[in-house]
Amino acid sequence: MSSFTAGEGALWQALTDAQRRLANVHMRDMFERDTTRFSRYTLQADQLFLDYSKNRLDDAALSSLMALASEAGIDSRRDAMFAGEIINSTEGRAVLHTALRADVAQSLLVDGTDVIAQVHEQLDRMERFVDAIRSRRHCGSSGEAITDVVNIGIGGSDLGPAMVTAALQPYAQSGPRSHFVSNVDPVQIHDTLAQLNPKTTLVIVVSKTFTTQETMANAKVAMAWLLAGVTDLQPHVAAVTTNAAAARELGFAKDSTFLFWDWVGGRYSLWSSVGLSIALAIGMSSFRKLLAGARAMDEHFCSAPLAQNMPVVLAMLGIWYRNFWQAGSHAVLPYSQRLQRLPAYLQQLDMESNGKRVRLNGDAVGSATGPVIWGEPGTNGQHAFYQLLHQGTDLIPCDILFARRGDTADEQGHRMLIANAIAQGEALMRGKEDTQLRDEMQTAGLDEEKIKALLPHRCFPGNKPSNTLVFDQLDPRTLGNLIALYEHKVFCQGVVWGINSFDQWGVELGKELAKGVLNALNESSPPAADESLLGWVMRP
Repeated sequence: MSSFTAGEGALWQALTDAQRRLANVHMRDMFERDTTRFSRYTLQADQLFLDYSKNRLDDAALSSLMALASEAGIDSRRDAMFAGEIINSTEGRAVLHTALRADVAQSLLVDGTDVIAQVHEQLDRMERFVDAIRSRRHCGSSGEAITDVVNIGIGGSDLGPAMVTAALQPYAQSGPRSHFVSNVDPVQIHDTLAQLNPKTTLVIVVSKTFTTQETMANAKVAMAWLLAGVTDLQPHVAAVTTNAAAARELGFAKDSTFLFWDWVGGRYSLWSSVGLSIALAIGMSSFRKLLAGARAMDEHFCSAPLAQNMPVVLAMLGIWYRNFWQAGSHAVLPYSQRLQRLPAYLQQLDMESNGKRVRLNGDAVGSATGPVIWGEPGTNGQHAFYQLLHQGTDLIPCDILFARRGDTADEQGHRMLIANAIAQGEALMRGKEDTQLRDEMQTAGLDEEKIKALLPHRCFPGNKPSNTLVFDQLDPRTLGNLIALYEHKVFCQGVVWGINSFDQWGVELGKELAKGVLNALNESSPPAADESLLGWVMRP
């Protein structure tokens, strides 16, 4: 491990000084002084093109950020992760989601076992199952084809599959319809099942341990619903878990139980058999292209120099704003309706990974860590929260994403979408100066008193940073690129902060307390303290 500590050292001080130097420099002026800024501040990695020219930094600050990445040991920590070393020290695990998309010709031994061979064994099993359902060789107990798949999971067992399935809807035309249930609120499972026919439905229960409270509660409801409508449960259920014995105890057949491993974190699991619902929707060929896209980003991450490495550059820009500009949040703005679930997916990926307060050695982190991640698709967001981005008091960096080509024949509609995406990045950067506003209002016939009153309200300061990610079309390979890019970005930031990005102890406390509260509710035994919320809920 590097001896580097976030918040300390000459490079940290140099970046603090750079922020002070740039605080009153406008990006408009940077572009005017440097006509090559766009060409120098762009990167290509497989299907993705990144424009990071609209950021509040210059060559000196960027050089210091890259030096900070090197001093923090991103490259050595990356190599340790890909080699299968135990970098999740608090849980004693390797972190090998990258092995889930490794080529079949590769090999990686962990404790004497070739994990890549294990991965491809499960992928091949998935392929046989997926092909049987999509070709209607695997039918329900009544002989009718499976038309609907209900994926029951929570966290990464839901967010990843749901996001990818929505994003790749054009590739799902010949597959069964997909439905996702995650919330323990019974409304979701009951509303979902109410629209389906048990005779033509497959339920997939996805749980790492097969003990997750919310998932197993929803699975119990789904099993009862199936049993009331079919003569044989087995053709209608599948399990995805690390705990095959628990799945078998609950009646799931071996042939329809798919495995993954404890070195697969939930928020990194869609590449594994957790992606069974994805493969059923889009087909195994497209699922393998998704894996190939992630693998291409892995290869770029491992081989590109830090200054030309897309995940590293995005990560260090995030460090720049979080730690030196005190930006508490980061907006993700996909100009794609099909990527509507991407911000929610990235919330878990980023905030569960880097929402940490202590370093790997147990000491308090000496700097701010993970920001709040949020966003909505454009252009909807423009009519909701962009006001805050443009004229609010907080500095909120954002990522703007769009495809050059759309998924429909409506080319003009897609041009309108792209125009808005490009214009918003430009508006955030340039703003609108007082002189331009004054000229516009004078041309509109407003008198000087009115102009003076309106000018502060209509001023756009600009100088708001954004990254733009462009791709040719949203297809499986490109989406694989995109997800892996953000995975590696989050990883790099965790390295700089010196935290463990792969545990999530903060998820557990509320779940533990909920068990005791549930027991009290079930037993109708409110606590002695009348003022407690539980007592109020249980009052006659």
